[in-house]
Amino acid sequence: MKRILIANRGEIAVRIIRSARESGYTAAAVYADQDADSLHVQLADEAVALHGTTPAQTYLDQQKLLDAAREVDADAIHPGYGFLSENADFARAVIAAGLTWIGPKPETIESLGNKVTARALAVKVGAPLVPGTDGPVAGGDEIREFVAAHGLPVAIKAAHGGGGRGMRIVREASEIDEAFASAVREAESAFGRGECFVERFLDRPRHVEAQVLADTQGNVVVVGTRDCSLQRRNQKLVEEAPAPFLSADQRADIHRSARAICAEAGYVGAGTVEYLLSPGEGDQPGLLSFLEVNTRLQVEHPVTEETSGVDLVAEQLRIAEGEPLRFTEDPQPRGHSVEFRLNAEEPAQGFLPTPGPVTLFAPPTGPGIRVDTGVRSGDEISGAFDSMLAKLVVTGPDRTTTLRRARMALDEMRIEGLPTVLPFHRQVLEAEDFLAADGQASFRVHTRWIETEFEAAYGESMVDSEHLAAALRHREHRMRRTTVEIDGRAVSLGLPAALLTLLGSGTGTGAGTTTDDDAPTTPAEAAPGAVVTKLAGSLVSFSAVDGAEVSAGDPLAVVEAMKMESTVAAPRSGVFHREELAPGAALRAGQVLGVIE
Repeated sequence: MKRILIANRGEIAVRIIRSARESGYTAAAVYADQDADSLHVQLADEAVALHGTTPAQTYLDQQKLLDAAREVDADAIHPGYGFLSENADFARAVIAAGLTWIGPKPETIESLGNKVTARALAVKVGAPLVPGTDGPVAGGDEIREFVAAHGLPVAIKAAHGGGGRGMRIVREASEIDEAFASAVREAESAFGRGECFVERFLDRPRHVEAQVLADTQGNVVVVGTRDCSLQRRNQKLVEEAPAPFLSADQRADIHRSARAICAEAGYVGAGTVEYLLSPGEGDQPGLLSFLEVNTRLQVEHPVTEETSGVDLVAEQLRIAEGEPLRFTEDPQPRGHSVEFRLNAEEPAQGFLPTPGPVTLFAPPTGPGIRVDTGVRSGDEISGAFDSMLAKLVVTGPDRTTTLRRARMALDEMRIEGLPTVLPFHRQVLEAEDFLAADGQASFRVHTRWIETEFEAAYGESMVDSEHLAAALRHREHRMRRTTVEIDGRAVSLGLPAALLTLLGSGTGTGAGTTTDDDAPTTPAEAAPGAVVTKLAGSLVSFSAVDGAEVSAGDPLAVVEAMKMESTVAAPRSGVFHREELAPGAALRAGQVLGVIE
């Protein structure tokens, strides 16, 4: 390989470009219209326009990506994560075009990327497992049959893809049909295939995983473990390595079964074997259960790199060249590392996506600080793609030191212009359940901890924090006008409102009058009974017909933004009258979808 095309965008494209160039390769980028001036485009040796604004028109268009590879005379394609990274058909097309696919073999992606066949393989090698369906289910009736046999809660999961997309947790039988339809919709949108299966859901489990590398010579190693339990809507927000508070037997079982699964599948490349770990009771350890295999690089791979000293992207390139791994034994972890995903989301509003401008991006510095990003000050975060704009990775000699460093780094981090999850991360580092100062028994986070214990304990403070941040953004970025006297003549000036406040302007004490000028408008108060979307995005569907009798809290519509679905609920009871909006319609924040009379 000499020239590699990166079929992706954002921070992962930047990450691959840097590692590829460090390894001596030429790196080529592709870009959607809104990414034309992005960091990954500027860092690449050359870049090709994909001429479109949506994922389907750009980073999911296989033919455009293959044409781009030919245009730049690339001889290999790295898919990054997300988009087409786990698409076996694309891998085949790359190979058929005479290019090197930097990833597992297409048949491996198919067998492991399909969670049903992956379960069967896990059974074969003796990996720990909870009950699940033997294949995809056709609808709600089959799910109810499974529930009758195994009970609730259950997880409805996309058979293809990963990253929590196309996954819904059902805790009440009445939720089954809507949850199934929603999971299928999201799976089709994210992966192009909507098949879903069902398995028993472990309540309050941790999410732990093993980073695997396998070469063409048959060597399979587990580079390290990670804990990724802090999630919202099945999407990870905080990850750490090595996974803390595992018993020696649990850690050994993870390493053994992850190696066995990948060896049996003939795995080649970088991949992640994921598990759920239920809480232990007394002296009894928790139940470990195989979850899935992600046949790609993970978002959270930096924490493993920091604690193993292994450049996982560089190893991917070596493996694609047919070279053996630099090591054949599982490396011992050194120190501890935590990654904070910095998303454009509003924690105080249920982590709603908040696309918009980044007026300031000022990362922290210091020992053990790493920031992976594709964003700079002045960039715009598009609502068409994922909400993550950067990853803050903090490493130290042990978990306690790392968390202290992380607290300082998060305090130093500055992102302005749009809401982000920074207030959430800062609050997490005050939570006893996560800090676990008293060891294993005090580590009480789980995959629904954010929606349950955290929300109950810190929800109010999150709202207060977000309101303060919003007020500061509004104050700092609006302009106000004031009249001043210069050489005996009245002159009208437009100045930042914050500066006028500091100067004591606008008080009527000889400073003239002030008026808002170009101040950002806020949505007017909605009329009583109005059904309003809080976020900008697109309408997926209405959940209630026009003229339907609804009760307060009933789902009325589904809106998608930044690859996440959000349900719009009825603000009161009455008769719902829909606006003339079709599925796929573009929506602005605060837009009225209908009214309840």
